[in-house]
Amino acid sequence: MITDYYRLSGLQKVAILFSILGESLAITLIENLSKTDKRKIRAMMREMENTSFSVKKRVTEEFYFSFVSEEFQKEEDGTAGKPFEFLDSLTEEQLVALISPEEPRVIAIVLAQVSLERRTLILNRMKPEEKGRTLIELGNLSDIPLEAVVNVATELKEKSSFLPRTLDFSRGGGKDIADILSTMGQDEEDKFLSAISLENPELAKEVKKYHLTFENIFEFFPDNLIRDIMNSVDLDDIATALKGMSETDVNRVINNLPKKKQAMYEPKEGAMSKREVERARKKIVEQARIMEKDGAFSLQDLTGSGEMVE
Repeated sequence: MITDYYRLSGLQKVAILFSILGESLAITLIENLSKTDKRKIRAMMREMENTSFSVKKRVTEEFYFSFVSEEFQKEEDGTAGKPFEFLDSLTEEQLVALISPEEPRVIAIVLAQVSLERRTLILNRMKPEEKGRTLIELGNLSDIPLEAVVNVATELKEKSSFLPRTLDFSRGGGKDIADILSTMGQDEEDKFLSAISLENPELAKEVKKYHLTFENIFEFFPDNLIRDIMNSVDLDDIATALKGMSETDVNRVINNLPKKKQAMYEPKEGAMSKREVERARKKIVEQARIMEKDGAFSLQDLTGSGEMVE
C-alpha cells in the first residue's frame, strides 16, 4: 500500500491522477503529452494501483489548485501562471506575517500553494488549536469554488504590498552594538561592554566577534596585516598610538614599517593626554575596519571562536 505522499515522483502523481479521472478525461486536462509520456504513465498506473485513499486525495487536491492557478492567470493576462505566484517573492517572515491574522481556511489555501518546508514553518508558529483546525481545512479544500480561491489570492496579494521589506529596518544584534561601541571613548566603551557582559554574557560574546580594539591588533593580527595597517596611517599618529604600549609591541610595529619610515620614526616623549592617544588609536582601528570591509581579512577567522581576551 502506497501511503507516503511526499515520496511520490511527478510521474507517479500523474499516474494516480489518470487512474482517478480516467485516461480520456485526464489527457484533455494535461496538455502536450507525447506518445512516450502516455506509455510511461500507463505503465506506472499498474504500479500505483495499491494507493491509499488519503494519497489519492492529496494528489487530486494538488492538481486542482495547480489547475485553478493556471486558469486564473489566463483570465487575467492571457498567459499561463499562478495567482499565488507572489508568495514566492516573500521571505518566510513576511509570509508568516501575511497569513497569521487570517482564518484557518485561508491559511490552509496558502499552505496548499507553498513548499513543505514553508508549510512546516507556518504551522510551527501557530497555537495547537489553530494548527488542528487549519490541518482539517487543508484536507477539505476540494469543495472550494474557483471564484473563492481567486478572491483569496487577490486579497492576499494586495495585503502583501503593505508588508515591510526585510531591508527597510535593522534588527540590531552583536554587529550593530560593536559599531556603536567603536564610536565611544575607551572608558565609555569598556563600561558598556562590561555591563553587557554582566547582563547578557551570550550577547557580549556575539558583540566581541565584531568588536575590534587597538589591543586586539597586537594579539591576533599577523605581521603582514600589521604592516599593511600601519603603512596606511600617518607616522605621527602611529607614534602617538604607541604611547604607553609595551616595548615588544612598539618594536613589532617599527620593524614592520618601511626602512624610510623606520628612520623617520620618533617616539612621543613626555606626558600626553589620554584623549589624544585614544584618537590616534581609533584611526588605526578604523583603518583595520576598512581593510576588513574590503576583504583583506576576516576578524572571526583571526580570532578563531570569536572570543577575544580583554
